[in-house]
Amino acid sequence: MRLNKLLTVTAFAASGILISSCSRQVTRVSTDQTIDISGSWNNSDSRMVADELTKNILNANWITSHQDDQQGKKPVVIVGFVQNKSHEHIDAETFVKDIESAFVQTQRVRLVQGGKKREELRAEKADQQTNASNSTIKKFGLENGADYILQGSINSIVDAHKRQKVVYYQVNLELTNIQTNEVVWIGEKKIAKYVKN
Repeated sequence: MRLNKLLTVTAFAASGILISSCSRQVTRVSTDQTIDISGSWNNSDSRMVADELTKNILNANWITSHQDDQQGKKPVVIVGFVQNKSHEHIDAETFVKDIESAFVQTQRVRLVQGGKKREELRAEKADQQTNASNSTIKKFGLENGADYILQGSINSIVDAHKRQKVVYYQVNLELTNIQTNEVVWIGEKKIAKYVKN
């Protein structure tokens, strides 16, 4: 009987240790705080890329050159495709959205929709031709044409040996004049991470 009680107490104690060791703790942190758990691309990398490239593109000479050529008109920009050529899954939309937000907030350039969102807008216009009142129909053929398209890529190189690795990321963006195909701005941001297990 005593042995059974001892086994029961031991079993409860062991299950308590297992339950406590498997519990998860979640703590809210600032989105500006740099936390790098895996060594992979993360929100801090995305934020750093967006901050630097936004600053560079909005302070470059192409805006002044455009305004000089176009009697002071602000350039109209569309954001095209940013291709992930890296070794891991990276959603470029997070830093692209930060750049688009800076375009709108600083009012230095005008931003027009591209890709799937533009197609959705055109589908809405098509639907209005049948279903909206004549006084509220939005007409086709009145979109602002973009002067420039922003495109780019994300690349990575991994150098690994045993339990150590260096991951090198490079984000390249190019702004091209749509009329002339002239590249008017090139920006890049490099990030290197040393990871030791």
